Amino acid sequence: MSMSMSESDFSSLSGNGYRNFRQVTRERLLCEMLRNTKAGDSKLTWKVLIMDKVTLKIMSHSCKMSEITGEDVSLVENISKRRQPLPTMLAIYFIQPTKENVVLFLSDMAGKNPLYKKAFVFFSSPISRELINYIKKDSTVLPRIGALREMNLEYFPIDSQAFITYNEDATNDICRDDGDSTKADETLAVMATRIATVFASLREFPFVRYRVAKSLELDTMITYRDLVPTKLAANIWNSLMKYKASIANFPQRETCELLILDRSIDQVAPIIHEWTYDALCHDLLDMEGNKYVHEVPSKTGGALEKKDVILEDQDPIWLELRHAHIADASERLHDKMTKFATKNKAAQIRQASRDGGDMSTRDLRNIVESLPQYNEQYEKLSLHVDIAAKVNKIIRDSELKELGQLEQDLVFGDAGTKEVINFLRTKPDVTSDNKLRLVMIYAAIYGDKFDRDKLKKLMELAKLSLEDMNVVYNMRMLDGSSDTKKTSTRPFTLKFNRNKKKSSFRKDRPGEEVTWQLSRFYPLVEELIEKISEGELSSTDFSCMNDPSPTFHGTSTSAATTWIQPQDAHSVRSRRTGTWARARHSDDGYSSDSTLRHAVTDSLLTRTASELKKRGQRIFVFIIGGATRSELRACHKLTAKLNREIVLGSTSLDDPSQFIKKLKMLSEEDEISIDDIEI
Repeated sequence: MSMSMSESDFSSLSGNGYRNFRQVTRERLLCEMLRNTKAGDSKLTWKVLIMDKVTLKIMSHSCKMSEITGEDVSLVENISKRRQPLPTMLAIYFIQPTKENVVLFLSDMAGKNPLYKKAFVFFSSPISRELINYIKKDSTVLPRIGALREMNLEYFPIDSQAFITYNEDATNDICRDDGDSTKADETLAVMATRIATVFASLREFPFVRYRVAKSLELDTMITYRDLVPTKLAANIWNSLMKYKASIANFPQRETCELLILDRSIDQVAPIIHEWTYDALCHDLLDMEGNKYVHEVPSKTGGALEKKDVILEDQDPIWLELRHAHIADASERLHDKMTKFATKNKAAQIRQASRDGGDMSTRDLRNIVESLPQYNEQYEKLSLHVDIAAKVNKIIRDSELKELGQLEQDLVFGDAGTKEVINFLRTKPDVTSDNKLRLVMIYAAIYGDKFDRDKLKKLMELAKLSLEDMNVVYNMRMLDGSSDTKKTSTRPFTLKFNRNKKKSSFRKDRPGEEVTWQLSRFYPLVEELIEKISEGELSSTDFSCMNDPSPTFHGTSTSAATTWIQPQDAHSVRSRRTGTWARARHSDDGYSSDSTLRHAVTDSLLTRTASELKKRGQRIFVFIIGGATRSELRACHKLTAKLNREIVLGSTSLDDPSQFIKKLKMLSEEDEISIDDIEI
């Protein structure tokens, strides 16, 4: 029984071509786990795949059902549910290494009448020695085990360059200062285990860098939440040290970079309106995850029928347009539909018939020949034309462009309190959600000037509820502030970025032209990734778990720092205006994804295999508390720019409404009132 990956197991993944993060994950599950499970009796080919609720999510994020059944899997079962005995079939268990799962597995395979002929057991993360010994005690089960291994794959790929750990309550668990850190410690332990399995899967050993605890005033104490990146880095480091000692051919020296952050590094990105096709779809439309409900004409001529559509990488139009500015995406869709109508035979003939022309027998035959392809292409195009039209209508009806301009002017220092008050006074029809987001952006940038009078004035103008104001207050928690709660002897203060010496304004990116109006904004993680790539990450703000000396062999656990001093603070540059017009060279981040996509869209690859092999070392960025679609876009964009695969990880991928909901949840057990606020 093998407890780790062998070199032969992993060799099938390396091959001669470049495989991105998601492809490696998919191939490990399909090839290393499903394909390599064989019994001595060659007649036994069909298998049952048994998973728990976590590993089922992993599999569904990584593989299609058709790919799973293509590996001779005839049935997928849940380990916690009662199952029918299939004593002539092989069973593959892909489960978490918990006591509950082990007990269920043993009950399946023990005794005179096991449920399956033979069991191949794959654990998603390292299993304890105690549970291994527990399995070995049952002498009737051991001969029926074909494999007992640690897959070390317990993360959830949501993109070709992104994964989440599904710690959706991480913000709530970590940010509460109730004196008991047990729940927070447990959350960080699970998070670290899942992150570490990413590196086990890819056979990467990273420099583990993390945001350091901020320097606080002498009369305050450091908070648990301010130490979260440090604690997570330490937990990941411990897991990596175990992998170095237990996994065959695991790198003994650093092969990539990992940067651990939390939401304190950028409080604007989760709430500002992002103007790309992907972000606006999730922000403005009533979507459930990536599922969009598309209304299509009924085949019987009745009312419109509703059809669930998944917007994902397998859709080439979505893949092309998702990171494009909404104006650019709309124009591209218009061009595609025009070209389709002029080149497709069925479309031309159908249009001619509408114009009163007679169709010949040859015309009818041409329609029949091209109809299946015509329908498929037309449905894909019409779907996105419909989505873009809905998004643009919401933008017009809600007057979002004016709000979006003010948001970006605030971020770049071109607007302030006066402009915010004027907007709230003259735009009473703006939704309360959008007004809240505007106030949150203002608070994140001008927090040091957010005094009592301005707070009251903004509340009155925006007509925000107390619940909404608690959301603004809770942004302080994400900033790692050590302000005491209202029960303390010290008065509660509402301050943001209190320890930041740098300007909170962004500056325009050098060498990047603002082609589209409202495309000026970028997430701050973009700057950090470029600094890592250039070896210029601040050693004051970010420490490293690895000893950077050339003689390091991976045994030290002391924290060390990088060698470059912090760069100058940001400066505010003059306002630059963009035009809502066609871009000659649109830098929307899509070009990066064209080099790293699923095999279904290989025809769109723009780089040669030899160029892919020359990629630099991977850079991983993990954000505690939820990542944003703008940060995912930045990773795709920088992958192309830096020729290094940038992988984004987080506890979740949040849209603005989800992020605000999390902040509201922080208030449920510790509500404040306006009377409690003292400046």
